[in-house]
Amino acid sequence: MTTAVTADPDHAADSPDSTAVRQYLEALQQRLTEALQAADGGAHFIEDVWERPATGAALAGGGRSRVLREGALFEQAGINFSHVRGARLPPSATAQRPELAGCGFEALGVSLVVHPRNPYVPTSHANVRFFSTVPDAADAAPVWWFGGGFDLTPYYGFEADCVHWHRTVREACAPFGADLYPRYKQWCDEYFFLRHRQEPRGIGGLFFDDLNTGGFARCFAFLRSVGDHYLPAYLPIVERRRDLPYGEREREFQLYRRGRYVEFNLVQDRGTLFGLQSGGRTESILMSLPPRVRWEYNWHPQPGSPEARLYEVFLQPRDWLAAN
Repeated sequence: MTTAVTADPDHAADSPDSTAVRQYLEALQQRLTEALQAADGGAHFIEDVWERPATGAALAGGGRSRVLREGALFEQAGINFSHVRGARLPPSATAQRPELAGCGFEALGVSLVVHPRNPYVPTSHANVRFFSTVPDAADAAPVWWFGGGFDLTPYYGFEADCVHWHRTVREACAPFGADLYPRYKQWCDEYFFLRHRQEPRGIGGLFFDDLNTGGFARCFAFLRSVGDHYLPAYLPIVERRRDLPYGEREREFQLYRRGRYVEFNLVQDRGTLFGLQSGGRTESILMSLPPRVRWEYNWHPQPGSPEARLYEVFLQPRDWLAAN
């Protein structure tokens, strides 16, 4: 599925500007760091700056990995920025663009994953990225595209949280066309679906990729809108649920459902596969995985339980804004 922001003739021929993208992404990482650290109120992000030289490496460039661990609110939260160049796009990046197989590339992005301690606070994920490459043909024009989105993975569902999350997603898309929210919501529902389990990872949000129609300026504006709406989508939910009491039962279910998160990231996720296939920094790539997780053979929730309700009500494709 490939969709794009409606074309804007005034920007149809504008040129990509990776410097402007980098400046935005670095500022976004800083804003996310400050807001999540303030929300936690107990721990601080540690920063790991890394660099890969251009010689003798499959991937050159660098980035900043920031990780908060064992906080008052977040068991683990990670926010990565990276800006890398490679001699050959990996298979995960050319599945939808086979004509670019073997091309060199430049990639910039910010990715974020938050694993709260309280099972009533959902896990959340966000990513915004920019790719640029040049096809092998001497007369070929540069090829570039944006991708990203954010999604929510609750363990105990609350309809008010789902409505707020999706309403904020719709607000992020609204300036670029009323059709974008339903299209990118559907894409998110389809993308974050565990094929081997035949179940969604969570309640979705928005997902887009291969976005370059409408000109660089318009596509970049959409990327910024997505990045800027993550905190307004997530933090109000965190504040509503962070102090709810929980016990061993809820914690065990959270750890069990985290197993689905691990399975998706290691088996299906494009970003994880791209990073590993391109020779990226493994510690930064696997930062998305929760620090504690468990599996249990052939487990099923008790009928009528809050755990069963997650599967029956929340892990179902649904228009959360039908009456909103």
